[in-house]
Amino acid sequence: MSVAMISNTEATCVYVRLLGEGTVVFRPTPATPLGPSTVKLLAPSDYDPDDEDWEFKPGTIVQIELRTLEGEPAYLAVTLSPRYQVPRGNNAVNRVAV
Repeated sequence: MSVAMISNTEATCVYVRLLGEGTVVFRPTPATPLGPSTVKLLAPSDYDPDDEDWEFKPGTIVQIELRTLEGEPAYLAVTLSPRYQVPRGNNAVNRVAV
């Protein structure tokens, strides 16, 4: 495991684990970098919340790590960012003081 270090502000590809698939499955999705290892997940154009159960939903602020996925380096969403939270019942993301 390696802490991801993203320095640009352009969207990057992050992999999010899908739940309830019977095996480990990751979904690539665009994300906006907010810090060296923090991104805001974006919804891809074909996102369907009724078809896929993401570990972290689009709009969520997450910490990422650089890992190996199918033999290639990839950024994986690993945990919610401690400085941000997604309010229940709302896709808006609020900053929380630490």
